[in-house]
Amino acid sequence: MSRTTTMTVRLSGSLSEFVAENVGDTGSYENISEYIRDLIRRDKERREAESFDRLRAELQQAFASPESSYAPLTAAEVIARNRS
Repeated sequence: MSRTTTMTVRLSGSLSEFVAENVGDTGSYENISEYIRDLIRRDKERREAESFDRLRAELQQAFASPESSYAPLTAAEVIARNRS
């Protein structure tokens, strides 16, 4: 079940003006909450895409390596390596 959280954000100057330009009759969003939710979704998608790209690059490098470069590792060793 999802939980709704109310947050307060204070903006001033050019940031406040920028948000106002994007909300309401002249903007792309009906209200500030809709705008903020969209920004958060986009940031989440960007981070997920970056993580996927890093994983893909590691896999490409691993598959391009000669088989002689592979070394057997335990699950604990893999976890420890990825934590550092």
